[in-house]
Amino acid sequence: MQAEQNCLAHTLLMANAKLENDPDYKAIRQGRNICHVVQKLLKTTGIDMSRGKGNPELVRFQEHFRGCKIVVYNGLR
Repeated sequence: MQAEQNCLAHTLLMANAKLENDPDYKAIRQGRNICHVVQKLLKTTGIDMSRGKGNPELVRFQEHFRGCKIVVYNGLR
């Protein structure tokens, strides 16, 4: 699966790693060895990013990351 399709999952994993002071945060931020972690997250949540991203996917991610609030901004400059 292409990295562009998984950028939302990668970003959420990166933010969560930062919040939890994960020792692998730097590697996650730089995208090293992240593919398997992203795939695990997608499998766990049942999200198929190949069909696009929208509100249903955000709701599922929010259900998974219960300890934080996902906020999406639109139109910021």
